[in-house]
Amino acid sequence: MRELPRTRNPRSNSHKVVIPAAGLGTRFLPATKAVPKELLPIVDTPALQYIVEEAVEAGLDEVLVIVGRGKEAIIDHFDHAPELEAALEAKGDQDRLDSVLKPAELADLHFVRQGAPRGLGHAVLCAAPYVGDQVFAVMLGDDIIDPRDPLLDPMLEVQKAYGGAVVALMEVPRSQISMYGSVATGILDPAAQVTLGQSVSDVVRITDLVEKPNPAEAPSNLAIIGRYVLPPEIFDELRQTEPGRGGEVQLTDAMHRLVDKHIPVHGVVFSGRRYDTGDRGDYLRAVVRLAAERKDLGPSFVEWLGTFLKEFHAESDSSPA
Repeated sequence: MRELPRTRNPRSNSHKVVIPAAGLGTRFLPATKAVPKELLPIVDTPALQYIVEEAVEAGLDEVLVIVGRGKEAIIDHFDHAPELEAALEAKGDQDRLDSVLKPAELADLHFVRQGAPRGLGHAVLCAAPYVGDQVFAVMLGDDIIDPRDPLLDPMLEVQKAYGGAVVALMEVPRSQISMYGSVATGILDPAAQVTLGQSVSDVVRITDLVEKPNPAEAPSNLAIIGRYVLPPEIFDELRQTEPGRGGEVQLTDAMHRLVDKHIPVHGVVFSGRRYDTGDRGDYLRAVVRLAAERKDLGPSFVEWLGTFLKEFHAESDSSPA
């Protein structure tokens, strides 16, 4: 447990969170040609719903989702479906009715369209009129954080203590750092009075941020993952950030500008369970793991999985080289 100084920011009690969901989802084509990748199910619940539930659990119940063209299904998922609800009620199917009602009643949800997919930084900038002058969170839909390992709560605590911006970090093998943003760290200021919990191993002061560096040149093996707590000053920096590769405005570049202006940027090093649903292999692993842990599905599914693996290995061993 790390003790941090509490210099309370009066704007740090925001309840607002921004969820960018305007990407094309090309890694999951052809499935995402017509279905937004954010609605691909983890067993029977869309990935995006897990993200909204995590926000609400952390007290962030005002949610803005940044959508793109052709993603109206996201709006529909978080709206009421009167015909379906009436049919389930007539059948007396209360469990399924509750599951259909839940996303529509989770939070105070708003939606805005990003005209063109111009990068994460541009998507966050689209939220400026909604956020105003408040501290806010950004949550990326590719990263599902296990509810048993809270991450947003300690990030909000660190932001209250230090002000400025806070990013979530994870240690990764240096050979994989080119898939992420990476950070350089400096000496942390003296500490006092913030409880971080078991899912956070450290807090660091960030002195530099680099987007997808060459592993040999990366400042560390601390990778930026999809959770941020940002001050409203980030919007001015995003407006002045030039587009980079692919014409995209990078949030990492704007945060680098915060560092240059001596606005505090800190990292919370997460050591809990995280599921990367943006990668096909990791998506499948997330589905299997979460299905195995379900009380209603887990026992029979795990039994089948054990049988399948034995048969699979037996067939592989008997196949000619």
